[in-house]
Amino acid sequence: MNSDSFNGRTVLSIAAALALAACASPDAPKEQMAVANSAVDQATGNAAEAPAELATARDKLTRANQAMARKDYVQARQLADEAAADAALAQATARSARSSRALAEVRQSIQQLQTQLNRS
Repeated sequence: MNSDSFNGRTVLSIAAALALAACASPDAPKEQMAVANSAVDQATGNAAEAPAELATARDKLTRANQAMARKDYVQARQLADEAAADAALAQATARSARSSRALAEVRQSIQQLQTQLNRS
């Protein structure tokens, strides 16, 4: 075995180890945490219309913050993304509930108008 072959393998091994180390220590998911915080804050106005979805989003955000404190950035990123998705679901659920109420009101108004027209 010549020394050039040995040096090439050593360099390759070191490069592979560095690449694995870079993958093993991800950066803190600051952007995902900010997005999740904002999404949960925005969804808070819908607490009455989507309490379960909002509670799930808040729980995941709390767990994401705990993971950040432990420097478990992979878990923190995943929970932050899930919290943001759950907050979006809470907002969509609330919009759906408001739309359903508005539709019911419109239908009731139409029915009242039809009743008045039938009396005439």
